[in-house]
Amino acid sequence: MADDLEGNNTLPQPPLALPPPPTELTDSDIPKVDARASGEAMKFDALGPLVVNSDGTLSRIANWPNMTEEERARTTRVLLARNQIRLAKQEAQ
Repeated sequence: MADDLEGNNTLPQPPLALPPPPTELTDSDIPKVDARASGEAMKFDALGPLVVNSDGTLSRIANWPNMTEEERARTTRVLLARNQIRLAKQEAQ
């Protein structure tokens, strides 16, 4: 048995599990964004697009779900251009 902060003996608790991903999403539920640089449509999930950081690591935009459609479009346009430049630099190294 483990002691908690107050010195009481308690049984170890299993970690809380994350809820399962939704299964009722269809392909049409995933937003599509026109990637004009490549001419292909890209799909972004609810987490938003990936950001290529200057050191080559990947991250996401934390407030993507709170952005308006106009903000998302502008952010996506900027990210596409910046990600291409950063990926080219990574490939050159």
